[in-house]
Amino acid sequence: MGDLEVLLPGEAEALVQVLQSFPLWEMGSQGWCRQHEQLEKLNMQAILDATSPSQGEPIQELLVTHGKVPTLIEELISVEMWKQKVFPVLCKLEDFKPHNTFPIYMVVHHEASIINLLETVFFHKEICDSAEDSILDLVDYCHRKLTLLVAQSSSESFSVPEGELELSPLQELQKQAQTMEFEISLKALSVLRYITDNVDSLSLSTLTRMLSTHNLPCLLVELLEKNPWHRQEEGQLKRFEGGRWQIVTAKDYPKLTKLDGQVWIALYNLLLSPECQPKYNLTGFNKNQLLKLRALLTDILLDQIPNLVDLQRFLSHLAVTEPLPPKKDLVMEQIPEIWSRLERKNGGKWHAIAKYQLKHIFSPSEQDLRLQARRWAETYKLDVMEALSPEKPKCASCNAEASKRCSRCQNEWYCKRECQVKHWQKHRKSCDLMAKALDGMKEEVKA
Repeated sequence: MGDLEVLLPGEAEALVQVLQSFPLWEMGSQGWCRQHEQLEKLNMQAILDATSPSQGEPIQELLVTHGKVPTLIEELISVEMWKQKVFPVLCKLEDFKPHNTFPIYMVVHHEASIINLLETVFFHKEICDSAEDSILDLVDYCHRKLTLLVAQSSSESFSVPEGELELSPLQELQKQAQTMEFEISLKALSVLRYITDNVDSLSLSTLTRMLSTHNLPCLLVELLEKNPWHRQEEGQLKRFEGGRWQIVTAKDYPKLTKLDGQVWIALYNLLLSPECQPKYNLTGFNKNQLLKLRALLTDILLDQIPNLVDLQRFLSHLAVTEPLPPKKDLVMEQIPEIWSRLERKNGGKWHAIAKYQLKHIFSPSEQDLRLQARRWAETYKLDVMEALSPEKPKCASCNAEASKRCSRCQNEWYCKRECQVKHWQKHRKSCDLMAKALDGMKEEVKA
């Protein structure tokens, strides 16, 4: 933590103790907003704890001590269901107005906050153990997100309808939700990898869920084939790192990304661990899918993750082994409970929930908006946000390490003045929008 901290030790424990999962119809309410801000602070403090010694009990220990990991998972799945079932209905209501988008964006952002916190703390084995039966729901959640990644292949762009010069507030909200969904799915990949690190302590039902019900090894192979965190744009290869798309230079091209590494380590755990090997059915289909990995196991990759030599040997043996017939054993499987319970409670009420929220929650007064803007400004302090950055900023023009920031929007970084001038035509529109938003927030805070 050093000299920088978001929460005092006693304050962090108090916030963890009051964590709760809200009903769908309360999402966006005042109590829910307070918890969202508290989660953001816990999230930031957890990242600081992971990078420097903490003066108090680390956030992951507090979550275990107070039994709040299942609560976080339930809240995560609740907001996922809200986005799938209620959000589309909200966007179609006749009473929807531009000023409704700000509070709705908070709910959309909430899922990203929770999965980011879980990604930070699930590195620790005790967190995985303390999830108890809710780990089944989390595995299902990660499977849904990875399936979405494979289906999309990349972060799809949101196009402006023909004849319109810019996005409406509703379209901007939908675009932000779409972009955030891609980033959330990448976080879910990391969480899943950390779960596979602990296969020795997972229940039989969880292993069965991962290996048989969802066939995660084959899904991970597809993910490596699709490689959605890489894309071609204007003749340049880009990859998604540090929360943004960055140009891949010739020097960086051979380097393995963190996301690629997460997939390979998860595959290693699921295919080679003593707990998983006897339980994974190597049918003809599974065998053919897994053998696609042989072409990807290059010398450059093996140099960066030497343990994958064992996976290479496994695949060489698999290539000369006869596939097994599908197993027909009777298996007693525990079913994830959170999603089905939420559906039973709220099914058929999506339109009623949307109408209630638009009338009572998502139609704030000017005073409410000013208050919320002030609270957000207090939560997201610039010095803390910069300290949380996983890597040094890169120049938006040449991708070199950058030390100068656009003074107007405070969003883009450059290594020198020449690069900023060269990039201005591309940056101008987003700079105008960001600067306008910053000015608006400053005015709200002053008011």
